Amino acid sequence: QVQLVESGGGLVQAGGSLRLSCAASGSIFGINAMGWYRQAPGKQCELVARITTGGNTNYVDSVKGRFTISRDNAKNTVYLQMNSLKPEDTAVYYCHALWYSTNYWGAGTQVTVSS
Repeated sequence: QVQLVESGGGLVQAGGSLRLSCAASGSIFGINAMGWYRQAPGKQCELVARITTGGNTNYVDSVKGRFTISRDNAKNTVYLQMNSLKPEDTAVYYCHALWYSTNYWGAGTQVTVSS
């Protein structure tokens, strides 16, 4: 099994920055990819950014050029650097790990961007 613990959410003004962290523990050897999803009130959950063990990344169009996903393999941690935040980025952000074919999720961290 895999445990994911997120940190770094909070309240920020539009145009500001936040960095989310997700530390993985447990049977991490089988993790193929990690990423961040978000769910805003009344909206469907969407993939924000994803990074594979090989370092390939992909982003939802709305965050390209503003968000950067990275990973520190030595710390088993994935980061999401969020710059130029907009009110529409307000959501609960969930860390995700694909362990073989099993999905694991963190508890979520709230990101609120005020206008």
